[in-house]
Amino acid sequence: MGILTLLRNAFGRSRKERAAQTEGATQETAPAVTAPEPKLPSQPAAPAEPDPSEPPAQPEATPQVPEPRSESTPAPAAASTSTSADEHDLVKAAFTNITVPKPTDPEPEPESEATPEPAAEPQPEAKPDPQPEPKPKAEPQPDPKTETAPEPAAEPQSEAEPEPAPTPAPAPEPAPDPDPAPTEGEAEATKATPPEATAPKPATSAARLRSQAPGLTTAYKAAGAALKKHGLTGTRARVHLVLDRSASMRAYFKDGSAQALAEQTLALAAHLDPEAAVHVTFFSTEVDGTGELTLADHENKIDELHGALGRMGRTAYHAAVEAVLAHHAEHAPPGTPALVVFQTDGAPDAKTPATQSLTDAAANHPNVHFSFVAFGDPENKAFDYLRKLKTGNASHFLAGETPKELTDKELYEGVLATWRP
Repeated sequence: MGILTLLRNAFGRSRKERAAQTEGATQETAPAVTAPEPKLPSQPAAPAEPDPSEPPAQPEATPQVPEPRSESTPAPAAASTSTSADEHDLVKAAFTNITVPKPTDPEPEPESEATPEPAAEPQPEAKPDPQPEPKPKAEPQPDPKTETAPEPAAEPQSEAEPEPAPTPAPAPEPAPDPDPAPTEGEAEATKATPPEATAPKPATSAARLRSQAPGLTTAYKAAGAALKKHGLTGTRARVHLVLDRSASMRAYFKDGSAQALAEQTLALAAHLDPEAAVHVTFFSTEVDGTGELTLADHENKIDELHGALGRMGRTAYHAAVEAVLAHHAEHAPPGTPALVVFQTDGAPDAKTPATQSLTDAAANHPNVHFSFVAFGDPENKAFDYLRKLKTGNASHFLAGETPKELTDKELYEGVLATWRP
């Protein structure tokens, strides 16, 4: 409102002066127009030129508003001494000074607001991280940036570290297992060990034998010791028992010598045969009969079988040898070893057929071994046949006149002396 009053006063004074000085206006205005001095006060219009440049220097525009007000007041004094043209110049300057600050006032405000707004807008967008929210919000712009930047960096590091932690690298460690392969000495050692490891135990466990045939426990232990002494632990073979039923054997059946030998043979078979069974062949002039011993059925079995066979005859080795070979070939897989405990009390009646049968057995059944056990006087010349027998698949043991009194160890040492399946 003060500016408008000033303008009105200025227009009123100019009209009065123009009316009074119509005649001499030309003379006074000429020197006033030509004089550069009155224009100097009008120079305040010069600041109107930097109006476009004022946006960068905003604080200067605000103080310039009161300056034209102070200058406008002395303007009428100069107008009284000068022409009305000077008043017009002042009016123009006043208008220019008034109009300039108005556009500048709103312009710097949006500019100043616009400049911080873009900076503030992206920053709150980066703020949405949940972790730094509780601590600072006024300071947040630099803080979350510094905080968020190290935090993701630390997180991938910790994640990257555990990834190598579950190192599957140890997987190549099992690979060196094939290294022992190049060592030939170790491979040979392992080859030597498998036979022991594959069958270090007897075919029938001691617990099973005690439960089914407790009377054979002592003989079972002695057989295991004898097999170990000769390196036969874990050997698998079928076991046969051949009993001589010639007339001279009557006493050995009565005193239980034949039954004792059968039980010792069964205890040995428990180590060698998974079935823990012994096939028995009775012979005299021919094959009188056969039977079988098992852990569950062996007590007094020989006496029962012998008593059911009838009269006793002569001594035909070849008949018993051929019967054993036929049974083994029929009931055992090809190549299965067999140990034949062949009991007799004298020489064969027909030596040539006996020798021929044993020779054929050695050629056709190399895995079958005949271990002869001679009951009777060791000095008897009848046993010369066994001493001179050289077929390669037979051995002999002189059990003496009282074979029942032999210990289990003595019997097994004699039976296993040369058997190597």
